[in-house]
Amino acid sequence: MRTYDDIKVGDKDFVKKVVTEADVADFARISTDNNPVHLDEEYAKTTPFKSRIAHGMFSAGLISAVLGTKLPGYGTIYLSQDLKFRAPVYLGDELTAYVEVVEKIDAKKRLRMRTWVENQKGNVVTEGEAMVMFNV
Repeated sequence: MRTYDDIKVGDKDFVKKVVTEADVADFARISTDNNPVHLDEEYAKTTPFKSRIAHGMFSAGLISAVLGTKLPGYGTIYLSQDLKFRAPVYLGDELTAYVEVVEKIDAKKRLRMRTWVENQKGNVVTEGEAMVMFNV
């Protein structure tokens, strides 16, 4: 297990996930966000996206997965997250969520992290910045 002192500015990690029909249905059920752009293909065809899209917060959840399991990892406390949704995420897209340490705040064992999610084409779909507390 990594210690706070092991982590350096510039450290980076990621997770990958293909967005499935079941993922979108489960996210809608759990979040209670039943917007038809996520769940109804006929409705989604009438939108600028022309097809169903995943919830924006689905991609943000992948950022949380990196922070909680990879970098910094287990015991991380998520304090804040700023997000910008740059592009739609379609069912079948393969997403890669990245985090990168941009600042260490030693007095409180906090890390400022650059966060972003790319699709399989390398397009950034979500980006932002997180603050986490290292708790191990």
